[in-house]
Amino acid sequence: MTTVILLPGLACDEALWRDQLPALHDRGHRVAVCNVHQRHATLPEMARALLAEHEGPLLLVGSSMGGMLAQHAHRAAPQRIAALALLSTTARPDTPELLQLRSDAIVEFEAGRAEIVLRANAMFAFHPEHAGDRARVDDYVQQILRIGAEQLIAQNRAVMARADMRPWLADIRCPLLVACGDQDLLKPLEHSREIAAAVPHAQLEVVPHAGHLMTWEQPALVNALLLQWLDRVPSKPLA
Repeated sequence: MTTVILLPGLACDEALWRDQLPALHDRGHRVAVCNVHQRHATLPEMARALLAEHEGPLLLVGSSMGGMLAQHAHRAAPQRIAALALLSTTARPDTPELLQLRSDAIVEFEAGRAEIVLRANAMFAFHPEHAGDRARVDDYVQQILRIGAEQLIAQNRAVMARADMRPWLADIRCPLLVACGDQDLLKPLEHSREIAAAVPHAQLEVVPHAGHLMTWEQPALVNALLLQWLDRVPSKPLA
């Protein structure tokens, strides 16, 4: 049986998929949340571990950093990937400006000021309609604090060192869903459009009233997109 592998974003855990797991299980899918991003130093190492730890053809669903990881896994072993869903992500490397922002944040994390930095920037993870919801923001910050500063630093460094995946997008032959919140401030819609434009058979979906955390902000819409996408994936394994 093909396994649906859910890949969380940077410094996130299975809580990111809390509304998707029941929906996928109820439809009869075998599902696993992968945490290789917490155990390896680079995206290529994470991709190799993901492929080694999960047998058979894989359906990869990645959010943000998880989408970057899904792209690296496809590049490493395209024959193992039955389908891809890339949510709130990019194929681009970090810009020099973003590299500097991450470097500055790492200094703060190392100094023990992670929560201050996270709370100051949490609003950018949400649609403007949700950014003022204290409970929602607290939930997001606490998820990252559970991971801890050490992981926060390590995963930022892994993302900073990632390759430009745009030259390999044209190699994607499996079914591809690309989805982005209509007000994603961290991975703007143009990044998702760029991925979809490079893969002629890609399905591009814009999730309304959602920012970067579409799995929390619009869970019913995301679930519907994922279930419809899975229904279209061929039942036979890739040759």
